[in-house]
Amino acid sequence: MNKIEVKKEIQQRIEKLRSEISRLRNAYHVENAPSVTDDVYDSLSRELKSLLKEYPEFNNESSNENRVAGKALDKFVKVNHKSRMLSLNDVFSFEELEDWGNRMKKLLVTDKVNYFCEVKFDGLAVSLIYEDGKFFRGATRGDGFIGEDITENLKMIESIPLKLLPPIRQGEGRGGVPSYVEVRGEVLMSKKTLISLNKKNEKEGETIFANTRNAAAGSVRQLDPQLAKERHLDFSAYDVAEISGINIETHSDKHELLKQLGFPVDEHDAICKNLSEVEDFIKKFEKIRPDFKFGTDGIVISVDDLKLQETLGVVGKAPRYMAAFKYPAERATTTVKDVRVNVGRTGVLTPLAVFEPTLVAGSTVSKATLHNIEQIERLDLRIGDTVVIQKAGDVIPEVVEVLVKMRTGKEKKFNMPKVCPACDTKIEKKEGLVASFCPNPKCSAKNERYLDFFVSVFGIYELGPKILRRFKDEGLITDAGDIFTLQKEDIAPLERFGEKSAENIINEINLKKKISLSKFLWALGILHVGEETARDLAQEFGTLEKLISVARQDLASSEDKISEIENIGPAVSKSLHNYFSDTHNISFIEKLKKNGVSIEKVEKKKAGKFNGMTFVLTGALATMSRELAKEKILAHGGKVSGSVSKNTSYVVAGEEAGSKLTNAQKLGVKVLTEEEFLKML
Repeated sequence: MNKIEVKKEIQQRIEKLRSEISRLRNAYHVENAPSVTDDVYDSLSRELKSLLKEYPEFNNESSNENRVAGKALDKFVKVNHKSRMLSLNDVFSFEELEDWGNRMKKLLVTDKVNYFCEVKFDGLAVSLIYEDGKFFRGATRGDGFIGEDITENLKMIESIPLKLLPPIRQGEGRGGVPSYVEVRGEVLMSKKTLISLNKKNEKEGETIFANTRNAAAGSVRQLDPQLAKERHLDFSAYDVAEISGINIETHSDKHELLKQLGFPVDEHDAICKNLSEVEDFIKKFEKIRPDFKFGTDGIVISVDDLKLQETLGVVGKAPRYMAAFKYPAERATTTVKDVRVNVGRTGVLTPLAVFEPTLVAGSTVSKATLHNIEQIERLDLRIGDTVVIQKAGDVIPEVVEVLVKMRTGKEKKFNMPKVCPACDTKIEKKEGLVASFCPNPKCSAKNERYLDFFVSVFGIYELGPKILRRFKDEGLITDAGDIFTLQKEDIAPLERFGEKSAENIINEINLKKKISLSKFLWALGILHVGEETARDLAQEFGTLEKLISVARQDLASSEDKISEIENIGPAVSKSLHNYFSDTHNISFIEKLKKNGVSIEKVEKKKAGKFNGMTFVLTGALATMSRELAKEKILAHGGKVSGSVSKNTSYVVAGEEAGSKLTNAQKLGVKVLTEEEFLKML
């Protein structure tokens, strides 16, 4: 044979090898039905690798064999998710599950709801984007809005296809691959792999991972993709966030489509006709769970019909149409050696139980929060007690019981300190709250934790806790405002920094000087003002100056105006009033602005037919969810409040309307039926 014929045969062999390896990979990772041993699979892969080394002209970057380590990254690039990656609300008993189902049925006004059950893997949630069938980008969940680009690391996971299979069209054969697909799923590490990895790391003096989730997350967040490849990670898909050219009607259809595209999907998933069948599914899997290949802490239950999902909508960070049933946390006993007190960023003092290292729910823990003195008194906990600990939701350690019969008489009662353990300032109690507070604005522990929180909200990822502490020790910063005055020349001379490191830090700080109003409010660390509340305030007031103006009015006036915002009550209103009435806090804000922090204004939506009107929704609406009704009111320029006042324009009352309807009648506020509201729309 001449050279051309030889090359043609080699090319055919390579294509055959690729096809067979791809089929075997799909059988192993997707269908869970391996048809050959690992030795056979490895032998075929070695032959392909050898041929491509000799004939590089036949290399194809999108083929599965090209799961080679890419160039090590300097840092991860941040990417915006097209649609938010949500978290789930948890239920911990069948009673809570029934309550969740009943709440939905009231909103949907139907008893005929199919549910879809799937295993809740203990892994790292990621988003995978494919363009024209090829893997384009992969990112972590992050905060739900912004994640980290970990594409190169995800390419190292064999169960993630680099090229999609054409899906089967309804009533036809396989069609072409969709031009755009966003798939969501979990990066996983098997229990078996974790054991092997920890044994290896122990011998080499490296990090010992507490559980499979930590190991998986740590592995895909390595800057060198080669390290991710060596960890032998897996992947399981659970959702199609977006796809072009294919109509999907149910969540179960999504899972079937994922399998057709070539993704591994858990084989235990099932459609259930009612919650009784859901409970049977949960009980059945509980028996399998101890021997399950991967770590899992529960079952995800979804309303199967996507149109019903759309009607139910999303509240806060979680969808109404989904819930995560968490299996009872594993419990263990241990001895309390001490109770320490931590000072948080807002000055709250939190007692912490320190005990003998104990294995619980798959990881070793040595500390657990006791929340506050009231919780300690309820438990009657003493230093030296034998206690029962568990992981709440299999994550956070907590003390749930004291075994009083184990006492020897040497146990000591714990009393909350009268002065701050960090700065010796006299502790205060705030009206209506159980917690104790350190009121000192210069408290070292309080400021240290606030600095960590502040830079995380601003997204200044170059400044970790150790670097911040170093800068404080060196006198470069005294508070968060000083961060924006740092110069490269301040940092470079410090030991273990240098020119490049200093330049990276300053570049990151300068990039993050511009911030949204909602994030700025969150970063201030105002008591009771979390991420969601900050968003509501930003949308309502538009500018920081307007919010400060309202909050600094007399307490009654500011509370009245701020409490009209949905989901914001008197506690938040009072906290805002107290914060912005403090000249120290105003000076801090002015310092941030002076040092270059720019706060973006929130553009108000255009006025509509409901401009200047405030609505209150109460009871269950027959034709739409209250969330959808709220969206329609906002879209037409109106406001939606969570409480009825003299400033309320209309109360829309559905079935089983409660106290809000009564308050409207007392105040003489116009009450609309659902039919009247729809006519207004």
